[in-house]
Amino acid sequence: MTTSKKGSTNFAFIMITILFFMWGFVHNLDPILIPHLKRAFSLTTLQASLVDSAVFIAYFVVALPAGFLLKKKGYKAGIILGLMLFALGSYLFIPSANLQSYTFFLVALFIIACGLTILETAANPYASLLGPPEKATQRLNLAQSFNGLAATLAPIVGARIILTEGLPEEKLALMTPDARQLALAAEAATVKMPYFILGSVILILAVIFFFMKLPEIKEEDKATQGSSLAVFRHKHLNWAIAAQFFYVGAQVCIFSFFILYATHATGISEIKAAEYAGFGVGMAFMVGRFVGTFFMKFVKPPVLLAIYAVLCMTLSISAMYITGLASIYIVIGIAFFMSIMFPTIFSLGIKELGEDTKLGSSFIIMSIVGGAILPLIFGHVSDLYGNIQLGYIVPAFCFFVILIFAVHGHKVSTVKK
Repeated sequence: MTTSKKGSTNFAFIMITILFFMWGFVHNLDPILIPHLKRAFSLTTLQASLVDSAVFIAYFVVALPAGFLLKKKGYKAGIILGLMLFALGSYLFIPSANLQSYTFFLVALFIIACGLTILETAANPYASLLGPPEKATQRLNLAQSFNGLAATLAPIVGARIILTEGLPEEKLALMTPDARQLALAAEAATVKMPYFILGSVILILAVIFFFMKLPEIKEEDKATQGSSLAVFRHKHLNWAIAAQFFYVGAQVCIFSFFILYATHATGISEIKAAEYAGFGVGMAFMVGRFVGTFFMKFVKPPVLLAIYAVLCMTLSISAMYITGLASIYIVIGIAFFMSIMFPTIFSLGIKELGEDTKLGSSFIIMSIVGGAILPLIFGHVSDLYGNIQLGYIVPAFCFFVILIFAVHGHKVSTVKK
């Protein structure tokens, strides 16, 4: 690959890292939105879970077109388009709240997620390739560490701005239908200002990227002409797609249901649970990425991934049965050890793909649809047994699949025609 001089490369990496923070921030507002919208629109748990579905289905729908866009127009064009959609979806939260339409909220979330899909399809391989190949996994984990910083800050900020203490249910029950509707509309309106600010920040970033000179990386031309399905001749890519499907599913189960899990297992309030989500789970996720990046100087990424997968499996099984504050500390431990998984799986999956890198990245991003599917299984298991803690059997199985990838599936293997 070819890049411009080092200073330009370093600035490009800093700007890409900002993108990791921004999409991590908006993703980690979703666990706040779920209980907030559930109350504001008097939703069932299943209806509230459509927040995750609206977000992660977009990854399945948009990732492949995003890959073709990157292949034809390059990384910069993809980043700018992704930021524009991100900003548009954020601004749509204002009419969604004004119209008191849950469907409109879901549409806005879907548009945001379309933008995030393009950004992730571009930024993950770009950060991985922007430097020496032997440090690709370490570099991507460093960038993803700021995604972890966002996971710490978003629940804390969101809980204080969005998840406000509304009127008690007993008072709402005594109101007339119109008065109740007005009270809940006022609660729903708390999302307008934070998403307006978010959209404005993203729009500014889009302008900066438009005018900046972003080094374009040229992958080695190793691919042959033919169907895009030819990318599946890379066996390690296929394994990475499967591993990422289960990893994202596990992460969404753990993050999105954390407030419900914590209130059930410990009896604490939602706002207190949101604080644990930020200062505990989010902080552990962030620190885990920095620590994991450091460890990769001494331990090969697949080995560290395997060790962490075993630890996450063990902790997930423990989370099914242990109650009290200990249950929260267990989930904090899972967040710490799963923190390196997404970037590590991603970088190992696109290793030595050559010109197939952008398309291969698209398929790995498509597998993020696991975040729309596996939480439904988590919720079904929880409802079936009347205990949300038993839903942790789903993340436990996910980490088992990741263990197989770390031990065997990551090995570079390409079927020759």
